[in-house]
Amino acid sequence: MMMRQVSRSRLLRILFLLASLPMSIQAWASTQYAVHGLVLRVDPSSQTMVVSCQSIPGFMDAMVMPFTVRNGKELEGLAPGTMVDFTLIVEKESSHAENVRIHHFDSQAQEPLQAQRLAALQKALQPRSPAVAPLQPGQQVPNFTLTDQMRRKISLHQFAGKVVLLSFVYTRCPLPDYCYRFSNYFGRLQKRFANRAGKDLVLLTVSFDPVHDQPEVLANYGKTWKADPEFWHLLTGPVADVQLVCSWFGIGVWPDEALLVHSLHTVVIDREGKLAANLEGNQFTAEQLGDLAESVMNRPQN
Repeated sequence: MMMRQVSRSRLLRILFLLASLPMSIQAWASTQYAVHGLVLRVDPSSQTMVVSCQSIPGFMDAMVMPFTVRNGKELEGLAPGTMVDFTLIVEKESSHAENVRIHHFDSQAQEPLQAQRLAALQKALQPRSPAVAPLQPGQQVPNFTLTDQMRRKISLHQFAGKVVLLSFVYTRCPLPDYCYRFSNYFGRLQKRFANRAGKDLVLLTVSFDPVHDQPEVLANYGKTWKADPEFWHLLTGPVADVQLVCSWFGIGVWPDEALLVHSLHTVVIDREGKLAANLEGNQFTAEQLGDLAESVMNRPQN
């Protein structure tokens, strides 16, 4: 009798282990990866975000991928153009993202003393100037008219029905990871979207140094990037007009001896003339910016 009881107990333990084995295998097989990317779309109803990811060594190349989250709160605060870090959990038959964190660009961390000093100086010099609140995603972008490298008057409204990428530079910028980088990005996007250039997508680059960056200077600058003036307009104009456009998108500019210290923003405007995204900083790649532009171009039109 005792032998039968012991055998039954052992059998029950074996059955329990067998029943839990698939779960154990799945737990052992799960792998975690650190992911850094640019959000293209967010769908709270399906708890999904589409992200243009940088490469994950040993797992996948840089690509656009949809990721689900198990807790919808992970998606709060995300919008197209948001840089994020998260952990990708890959299991035997499924995957999901967790610990999604917005990756904020800290411009003062780059040059803390200089940025703080110049911001304080600007405030002291213009204490009564009314602040212009930057536009928020979804808001209509006001029309503006500036002059391009061919001395043509270019208005935002003439590109209605097209997606517009807007960058801000000055031609004398000596830093490779600032203005030079964004002009390089636009040069690469001009090649990537050659078949959609001028039809679905337009590139605008505004100089926030309009006194120096006259049309002839911009035309010469454009030769470096082989800028097609029918697709990529390098813009200048009266100082007040340029400053107003810069203020809409949070561009701050401070003169510092022979250089201009400035904030970094790249803007995507949708086919309806509304702000689709305002990317701060320089931590995204040309491929990610192109993926975002393509995502906005491919949105269903109302």
